[in-house]
Amino acid sequence: MNKKKEKETAAVRRDRYGIFCAYVLPSVLSFALSGVYAIVDGFFVGNSIGDAGLSAINIAYPVTALIQAVGTGAGMGGAVLYAVRLAEKRKEQAESVLRGTLLFLAAASLVLTLLLLPATGPLLTLMGAEGQLHELGREYLRIIVLGSVFQVFGTGIVPLIRNNNGSLYAMFCMIAGFLTNIVLDYAFVWVFSWGMTGAAAATILGQGVTMAGGFLYLIGHKIPLFGSLRGAGRLCLDILRIGLAPFGNTMCPMISLLLMNKYSLSWGGEPGVACYACVAYIMTIVYLLLQGVGDGSQPLMSRYYGMGNREEVNKIRGLSYLAAWIIGGLCIAVIYWSRTGVGALFGASAEVSADVASSLPIFLAAVPFLSFTRVTTSALYATEQNVRSYILVYAEPVFLALLLPAAPRLWGLDGVWWSMALAQILTALAALAIKLRSDRD
Repeated sequence: MNKKKEKETAAVRRDRYGIFCAYVLPSVLSFALSGVYAIVDGFFVGNSIGDAGLSAINIAYPVTALIQAVGTGAGMGGAVLYAVRLAEKRKEQAESVLRGTLLFLAAASLVLTLLLLPATGPLLTLMGAEGQLHELGREYLRIIVLGSVFQVFGTGIVPLIRNNNGSLYAMFCMIAGFLTNIVLDYAFVWVFSWGMTGAAAATILGQGVTMAGGFLYLIGHKIPLFGSLRGAGRLCLDILRIGLAPFGNTMCPMISLLLMNKYSLSWGGEPGVACYACVAYIMTIVYLLLQGVGDGSQPLMSRYYGMGNREEVNKIRGLSYLAAWIIGGLCIAVIYWSRTGVGALFGASAEVSADVASSLPIFLAAVPFLSFTRVTTSALYATEQNVRSYILVYAEPVFLALLLPAAPRLWGLDGVWWSMALAQILTALAALAIKLRSDRD
């Protein structure tokens, strides 16, 4: 009897591992491509225009990230609700959630375009851009803002597909967008010499391809895109309530980027900003890979949460921690081994490349802690523990803002780099406290 029970337990465990891999691996691969996607413009512009172009994109990137974060937040907020309603066997409400999410994405695209287009210049000034950096940044952002609809839908529709058992298809949509961006960056920036305008156009057209693929999925699976939107006001509030955490997961690193750019400029000048631009591009890949683990496991955690199976939620969360630590460890090894070539990859000068190589180990020291925080945050918003997820998402930039005024006075430019690492370690300690409290509830 015991042997039979052991076999059944082993079979359940294998099924869990199989389902986990089926959801998480495509998500991690998708976010890996997103990470490369994020550095493609820097690669082509840096090798075309040099340190000034690289710095301009880095300074302007928080605005791009804001647009994409809105799409991610709305899409993930709607996707969590969609998965939970399906698990509760409330299909009509799930379909209403999906329609409402698409309407929310459309409205957000329009609002972002109208608000940001006249504000690109003042925003760049606020972020510290002057002279050539301001001119290049504005050239880039003008196109990015005009293409807001592609970016909002390109990032927002993917979570909906993933929560509809379409993890592989979501990955292929992102691959198609990624390849489009690379080909067009090569053509627009290197062949036609369109500079910052070409890089921005390649970015939004790549997102447009992902958006188109997403709509083809919804239409092909006969998901009703038109119908009742009863209770749309309440639905939008619910999407906002959940979506603020995944929005913050995408946006808070950009708030941190703003702070880091400001202090990098103050303590290291333009070479300091260029150094952090290279570091930020590489570390963005790591952050997105870890987010891929969290977002890939979210549909499973939301499904089991909707079924009332808390034990299975915790087991999926445990697998997510393990996967995040393995991926984080591999990233640390690869980046540390190749750190001397990172600056050259983006066309940085020899001085900046040397600074990049010496500063990267500081950022890598916080990766294990960040891995824990990202999975904990995803588990919280997947199970509608929204306030707790907000605390973790927004803690990092708060800690960073508190550390940055003091640390550089003690350690110079290295103090700027250590401020980021310490902020992520402190956030992980907060994540541990919240996890322990959540497990007791």
